[in-house]
Amino acid sequence: MTGSGSLPSGPTAKTMETFDRAYANKIMLLLGGIVMTVLYVEGMLTPSLPTIQSDFHVDTAQVTLIISAYAIAGVALSPVIGKLGDIHGKRKVLMGTMLAYAVAVSVTGFSPNFTFMVAARTIQGIGLTILPLGMALVREEFPRELVPRAQGLLSALFGIGFAISLPIGSYVSQTYGWRDTYHSAIPVVLLLTVAVFLLVKESPYRRPDTRVDYVGAALLGGALAGIVAALSQGESWGWTSPLTLGFLVVGLLLLVPFALWERRWTHRKNEPIVDPRLLGERNVAVTNAVLTVAGLGMYMALFSLIYRFEAPGLSGGFSQDILQAGLDIVPLALSMLVVALIASVAVSRVGVKPLALGGAVLTSFGFLLLASATTLNQSLAYECVTGAGIALLNASIINMLVLTVDPKDMGQATAMNNVFRNLGGSVGAPIVGALLAAYVTGIIVPTGPFAGTDLPSLHAFQYAFWIAAAVTLIGGAAVLFGEEVLGPRRHTKFAHLPTLAGRGRGLGGTSDGRPESGFDSPAPTVEPTR
Repeated sequence: MTGSGSLPSGPTAKTMETFDRAYANKIMLLLGGIVMTVLYVEGMLTPSLPTIQSDFHVDTAQVTLIISAYAIAGVALSPVIGKLGDIHGKRKVLMGTMLAYAVAVSVTGFSPNFTFMVAARTIQGIGLTILPLGMALVREEFPRELVPRAQGLLSALFGIGFAISLPIGSYVSQTYGWRDTYHSAIPVVLLLTVAVFLLVKESPYRRPDTRVDYVGAALLGGALAGIVAALSQGESWGWTSPLTLGFLVVGLLLLVPFALWERRWTHRKNEPIVDPRLLGERNVAVTNAVLTVAGLGMYMALFSLIYRFEAPGLSGGFSQDILQAGLDIVPLALSMLVVALIASVAVSRVGVKPLALGGAVLTSFGFLLLASATTLNQSLAYECVTGAGIALLNASIINMLVLTVDPKDMGQATAMNNVFRNLGGSVGAPIVGALLAAYVTGIIVPTGPFAGTDLPSLHAFQYAFWIAAAVTLIGGAAVLFGEEVLGPRRHTKFAHLPTLAGRGRGLGGTSDGRPESGFDSPAPTVEPTR
């Protein structure tokens, strides 16, 4: 709860009359470039997994560590990076993040062995913290009325990024090798880092006098890393192996000293690394739950599609090379692009909950269609359905978070949302790896990316899509428990919401019936003593 000291003067929220449209659009374009660059590297990497597996002589379950190590690091670092952005300013923290990402991208292409590549990918995981910082910057620069369109456009940039990065990245990987794709990204990442330094203004919502809870950050990061490592590598290490159980137990046990330390830290009138009241807020909790299962389902589908496209026909695959597999994902990306743009306009009128629930249902239906596909053309067509559902879900549900949380907490809120999203994603890929390793044909081919391995059966791919369909539908239903922030009924909804205890603001309506949020009133630059 805010103390008795007077609040220092701070910035007011942007309105349609006061916001700098040119600068806001410039930020959107810059963030779009960063997103597409990150997706370029990732777009190359996913179709290249069978080749990387062959180059380093590892099995299907082990190669998923390249994906999960990236996610583990991103999950562990997100709370820290988000909090630092709230305290010191998002521009400064974004600069440091971009520099670290540039270093990681530069060294990954030179990996001499699988262990080195996993270590480099772990450092590269800091790239997952870029998007939450960008989302917080976008929310600060656009007025409330334009936030749904801005968030929808940011979601659409993912579609553009996939559509551009997959064929280009796959072509470079196929023609010159996956290492050269990393090399080609180095100058682009450095250029974008310089652009952030020259073009981005520092965030007006910051609290430089707040102490950073580094002990709490280390305990939380270690706990998350241990849990995600156990869940993502359980199949490779063995679910009952000492390594898997050891990581899981250590991760869970670290939550105990973390909770005790945070209580002690808060009693000393300091701010915790993660505010439990923020995570407990209904709309924040709902958004985190929905995007956790959405991330799980999307990673399962993407991993299954890539492997089925490249698997030999003997195992129900389509015998595509890296470039063809990359091009085969383009329909998914294009449908995400188109639907995200439509959703960005429709969500203000229709509301978050109808679109998010519709997106979950459509995504689940698309997964079921993919499970039934017997030809390449069917898979390409059903991808469009799945991509449309994913875009509809993501472009709408994120508004439930950003239109609820105070701007001074936006970095922390978006970072923790990123944690939950990637927790789902980090588990999705190894689940598919486990299925592909468990359900095999007994056929071993002598050449190609699957050389020397037991080919996965068609049932392995079908089970993956069925599981993705179930978790997406169940998780998407959680949106029904949230409070609507857009659409024709938002005034009625917000009029009955209670004030958040201890957060210094309410979500009720104003005297003229206008919905109120932390963005409609002045926010302090420095948080007063609690």
